[in-house]
Amino acid sequence: MKFALIGKNIQGSGSPALFESFSGGKHDYELLDYPDFEPAWQAFLDGPYAGINVTAPFKEKAFENCLALSPDARAAGAVNLVLKDGLRGFNTDVYGIRSSVAQAGITPSEVLVVGTGGAARAALAAYRGLRMSVIGRNPSKVAALTAEFGLEQGFVNPDLIVYTLPGAAPVPPALPLSNAALLEAEYKKPALESAGCKLYISGLRWLYYQALGSYGIFTSRPLEGLQG
Repeated sequence: MKFALIGKNIQGSGSPALFESFSGGKHDYELLDYPDFEPAWQAFLDGPYAGINVTAPFKEKAFENCLALSPDARAAGAVNLVLKDGLRGFNTDVYGIRSSVAQAGITPSEVLVVGTGGAARAALAAYRGLRMSVIGRNPSKVAALTAEFGLEQGFVNPDLIVYTLPGAAPVPPALPLSNAALLEAEYKKPALESAGCKLYISGLRWLYYQALGSYGIFTSRPLEGLQG
């Protein structure tokens, strides 16, 4: 079987190497790098791919184009994996976030999510039911997420921060880092690795666990049976 990752500016992604390590070379995995979603999606539909992973900034568009959704994908409103059979959408970012944080020994009670894209939506879905708030660069998107997920306005007193902004983006001022563990999605050029948080969790862990979860779905292995 053949699989791929679609996204924008994804050369240098760690996903092919992870997939190779999981599959032992049994399956091919390619990068479909496009500036816009529509040609990337069409390349998937027209190509020999049994399934794809989806990365920024296409996760919400992929959600809109799926015909069936897993509970995590529906909760997040974003998709990072699509099986061509039935155009079924999944969100293994939710699994990746929960697993990364649990592996670090953290059981959060209050969560601050920084960002408003597909990765941020996965974090909000992962910890729905806890006390949470979201901040980001686009006030209208912050307001929409706050209403959609029933969040608190402004900062909570987080013991976990999930930071999903690109590494080159300005870091919001006055982040409450000193008493919080921080999971940063960006792993190639992280912005907060040396920022003085209580515990830093690399985006490489997130990448690893979401890829492990993806491989499980691609090969019909249940997520609960996977080991990191």
